Amino acid sequence: MTSSPLIARTPTPRIMSVRDLSQIAIFAALIAALGLPGALSIGAVAVPITFQTLGVMLAGAILGARKGFFAVLLLLALAAAGLPLLSGGRGGIVWFTTSPSAGYLYGWLLGALVIGYLTGLLLPRYRLWAALGATTLGGIVVVYLIGVPVTAINLGLPLWVALVDAAKFLPGDLIKVVVTVLVARQVHRAYPGLIPPRRSAAPAPEAADVTAGAVTPAS
Repeated sequence: MTSSPLIARTPTPRIMSVRDLSQIAIFAALIAALGLPGALSIGAVAVPITFQTLGVMLAGAILGARKGFFAVLLLLALAAAGLPLLSGGRGGIVWFTTSPSAGYLYGWLLGALVIGYLTGLLLPRYRLWAALGATTLGGIVVVYLIGVPVTAINLGLPLWVALVDAAKFLPGDLIKVVVTVLVARQVHRAYPGLIPPRRSAAPAPEAADVTAGAVTPAS
């Protein structure tokens, strides 16, 4: 019996490149810039309406789950440290603890993660209706699932009251979903490969032959 050596290929851990880090920084700056117009408070609950959620959706849909998550995390970390990067020049740890909008900030992280993951499943085709559904799920449903209960807890309100008040965000957020999908669609057409497709390809026939013939009897 003779055996032919088979070199096992172990996947190397993905390390962020300089390009990845620059994209994260750019989108963190974009989210911060979208807060410059300020915030609009409507209704009985003091949770502001802001353009920054658009930046969160764009980060997930264009950069993907990992880089989109870190772009939002970078912005929130700087804001928690005291920099006035949230809409209306807000900053400081209080906005992440007792503020009525604290839950929405944490929801941004999970929302960008979900949008990026689902977008990776849709690429390279990125069908319009599927993309709208994926962005709505991550950018609205997931964010509200965290934001609404935290608002109710921090203000001592019944959950249904906080949920009804959150309906004021829906028209604007739906517009942001449409804008995000239209922008992301053009970006992925112009720069394919920003998000590696998550669908695994079938193994190459050569690899299967090598595996099958790793140990062969000598003639």
